[in-house]
Amino acid sequence: MEPAGLQQILLELLLPDTERIRQATEQLQTALRDPAALPALCDLLASAVNPQIRQFAALLTRRRLSTRWRQLGSEHRESLKSLVLTALQRETEHNVSLSLVQLAATIFRKEGLEAWPQLMQLLQHSTHSPHVPEREMGLLLLSVVVTSQPEAFQRHHRELLQLLNETLGEVGSPGLLFYSLRTLTTMAPYLSTDDVPLTRMLVPKLIMAIQTLILVDEVKACEAMEALDELLESEVPIITSHLSEVLTFYLEVARNVALSDAVRVRILCCLSFLVKVKSKALLKNRLLSPLLHTLFPIMAAEPPLGQLDPEDQDSEDEELEIGLVGETPKHFAVQVVDMLALHLPPEKLCPLLMPMLEAALQSESPYQRKAGLLVLAVLSDGAGDHIRKRLLPPLLQIVCKGLEDPSQVVRNAALFALGQFSENLQPHISNYSGEMMPLLLAYLKSVPTGHTHHLAKACYALENFVENLGSEVQPYLPELMECMLQTLRNPSTPRAKELAVSALGAIATAAQASLLPYFSTIMEHLRELLVTGHEDLQPVRIQSLETLGVLARAVAEPMRPLAEECCQLGLGLCEQVDDPDLRRCTYSLFAALSGLMGEGLALYLPQITTLMLLSLRSTEGIVPQYDNSSSFLLFDDESNGEEEEELMDEDEEDDSEISGYSVENAFFDEKEDTCTALGEIAVNTSVAFLPYMESIFEEVFKLLECPHLNVRKAAHEALGQFCCALHKACQSCPSKANTAALQAALARVVPSYMQAVYRERERQVVMAVLEALTGVLRNCGTFTLQPPGCLADLCNMLKAVLQRKTACQDTDEEEEEDEGQAEYDAMLLEHAGEAIPALAAVAGGDAFAPFFAGFLPLLLCKTKHSCTVAEKSFAVGTLAETIQGLGAASAHFVSRLLPVLLSAAREADPEVRSNAIFGLGVLAEHGGRPAQEHLPKLLGLLLPLLARERHDRVYDNICGALARLLMASPTRKPEPQVLAALLHALPLKEDLEEWVTIGHLFSFLYQSSPDQAVDVAPELLRIFSLIQADSKIPPDTKAALLLLLTFLAKQHIDSFHSALGLLPGDKAQELQAILGLT
Repeated sequence: MEPAGLQQILLELLLPDTERIRQATEQLQTALRDPAALPALCDLLASAVNPQIRQFAALLTRRRLSTRWRQLGSEHRESLKSLVLTALQRETEHNVSLSLVQLAATIFRKEGLEAWPQLMQLLQHSTHSPHVPEREMGLLLLSVVVTSQPEAFQRHHRELLQLLNETLGEVGSPGLLFYSLRTLTTMAPYLSTDDVPLTRMLVPKLIMAIQTLILVDEVKACEAMEALDELLESEVPIITSHLSEVLTFYLEVARNVALSDAVRVRILCCLSFLVKVKSKALLKNRLLSPLLHTLFPIMAAEPPLGQLDPEDQDSEDEELEIGLVGETPKHFAVQVVDMLALHLPPEKLCPLLMPMLEAALQSESPYQRKAGLLVLAVLSDGAGDHIRKRLLPPLLQIVCKGLEDPSQVVRNAALFALGQFSENLQPHISNYSGEMMPLLLAYLKSVPTGHTHHLAKACYALENFVENLGSEVQPYLPELMECMLQTLRNPSTPRAKELAVSALGAIATAAQASLLPYFSTIMEHLRELLVTGHEDLQPVRIQSLETLGVLARAVAEPMRPLAEECCQLGLGLCEQVDDPDLRRCTYSLFAALSGLMGEGLALYLPQITTLMLLSLRSTEGIVPQYDNSSSFLLFDDESNGEEEEELMDEDEEDDSEISGYSVENAFFDEKEDTCTALGEIAVNTSVAFLPYMESIFEEVFKLLECPHLNVRKAAHEALGQFCCALHKACQSCPSKANTAALQAALARVVPSYMQAVYRERERQVVMAVLEALTGVLRNCGTFTLQPPGCLADLCNMLKAVLQRKTACQDTDEEEEEDEGQAEYDAMLLEHAGEAIPALAAVAGGDAFAPFFAGFLPLLLCKTKHSCTVAEKSFAVGTLAETIQGLGAASAHFVSRLLPVLLSAAREADPEVRSNAIFGLGVLAEHGGRPAQEHLPKLLGLLLPLLARERHDRVYDNICGALARLLMASPTRKPEPQVLAALLHALPLKEDLEEWVTIGHLFSFLYQSSPDQAVDVAPELLRIFSLIQADSKIPPDTKAALLLLLTFLAKQHIDSFHSALGLLPGDKAQELQAILGLT
């Protein structure tokens, strides 16, 4: 094939004629099969007059070399390497240079630096050239080859950083600045401690370079900002010493209204990331105040005259109806506040934020008031605990006042804030149902017909509030149901019907069995909506499926006869309609039905698991983002079968045109919900799920690498449930195969959990992993710890969390420790704390005791007087739970634990007191002789506390602790006074779990000294009369008390009958009937 012939074909492809392009494409595919095609392409890329032909030839050469490089002889390779570098040096057209450097990068990936010294020589020569175009070409080449294989340049970091120190100062050459910043972005994750001094020197120049690019090319500037993100995320401390300069730059750009929204949004994203990874340094350097003073005017900005913010427009777009949407600086400024709340201690954030918030809420401007309410909304997530305990009544009053604001803009923001409060401030906010429910119902009824956008906001607030109410919803049930059913009965828009069906799900979640009178009516409406074929009703159909799943969980029994019909309906809809949201809601329905059907779902599992596997594997919605330098993507597949095999032999495929991937959120949501549903189905169907376990386990395991944090989180949780399902199968159907499957699953899941805790950067994922691990420990028991060294590895991992040494914890070496902690950081420690007692219980006290000795200093240091209430509560609670797990081995630690628990039992905070008193009880129960020596002291503390305690949960814990102390008595005979005081204090009011302990005391009395029951017979009969009809009391507790009473009725007849005479007549008769004495 001659170059001229090939050039003619390529020219044809550039013509605006579809038929000629089709013919030329066929000719090109034939021509490229000729071995002479490669030399012809090389000739064209070096010498064709038309730059488009040179670019086209470079692209096609790269495509061919990416899979055929090894088939070339060494001479041919060397000549090609030389040709590419020569052509690059001569090239004057930017787009052709771009294609040539990508070709060079492809060859470099195959050859490496050692085998291509000429590449290094060219880089060194061109990047130091006095001619700017040559330097730009050199920096372009450098940025592309470093990006293609960053590890290869690690030993050259010093030279590269020195070079970038020069080039980043070239403010008159935007090209040099841009390629320098791209090179630095790629290098950042690979920088070592030795690179820190040189890299730190670059930061001021880096800021100036981006400032320069903003004025010249905003798109390039936005891309270049990634360099700062990467340096912030680097494992070595680079930005901290320049944090003030970086923040000042961010704030200047963010507040500059002369710049485009795109640049301001990008810088606000950078600011959010800075807050996430450098929150402690922000506080230490006192940078929070200037940050907030910049954000407030951005959040309160008014839209152009005569316009509204996107979320305030009455649009039919569902995405615009709730919360904040749109790529505007205002929305991203609110997200920065959200990030501040998530990553800063509320004690540090709120004192600075509240005065600004107050001023905004009292402003004449509706957009100021809106900004204040939006800040409150996002604050409720990260600072939820702080608000619940200290600020809820006044803040709720502000939100309610917002619902009555004359401006619709403010009312919309108030509805969003109320929805967020309802989501994040449970259970405390539900205590205000008496005030909130009439207000919300009145508001809902006031929305004019046809204003679905406004209706959606009102429904969002109402749903979030209602679904957590539980039995408190009952007084409002008739009005709520009439409201929703009326919308379904009467002609209304599809969106209004969808909102009503969604609200029914929230009502069902709260009402549970109270919904039964409405069940048949709801089902009639849902059936009608599910069988509709109208395309405009598709969202209503999807919502109906979701609500059907909620009903299956809420009302259970009435749904059982309909379970099979629901399964068939879901499978039928998945076959008819290709929609990720529909599949996601169907899978949730299947999961809910598995709770009703158990192994009865087996008949449908082949179809269900096939569908769900397809969702896990699907790449639908994943769109490759191509590098804008590539103009020709016509020839993705010019290979024949034989060449495909050759491609498989290569180390890697060349996807250098693909710069990244974007994924539509609906497909991420589908994968997340698929994982969640599969975990639940596996546990509920147990043995029936085993044939599908292996293939599903493998696909879910792959999703641990997914870029979307919610998918990773759901995958970790599902893997834990698969282990629990396998253990359940081993219990119900023991076999070597089932045991081997469980061991194999644990051998992969437990190490993956440890890796995630150490390396995962998102706290929500790590919290989910720790929770899943705790569940696996509790369910799978000793199987979890079978691999040698597993116990030590898990303990080291949990210690790393307590010491804040994991990737998701903000641990800059230069930062001081004692700055307080964000609520989410405290929650992370709590999740680790829950795993410690679970580990102790599984390992056994003797095996765990040496490891507990390692945890003890880390927990005791959080009980000091200077620690926050949350820290004390966490540490004391973890110690108490772990004593239970240690059992008799806790005797070794009595001398270290007792003083701490005694001190905490006198704390002002009820939660700390409650945890400490529980701890004292279990220490007395399990601590053996060392604890028995202190029983008089403990009784001296607890009996006066019982007389004056006003907090129900603490009161109940005192009762539980006294019961444990009585059973721990070395004489095996309870102290009569203590026993009388304890029984007089019953029944329990809030912590009903302590009834188990009280039941053990009744059994202890019956076995060790039943005659002692005579003196307290009236109390025992009174207690039985109060608890015997209560379904919340454990049956074993009732049975133990009944044994004691039967003993009294038979052995101490007079005492029994005189005590019986003290009961009301109906209660006395009832008790006699139960004991068979009538």
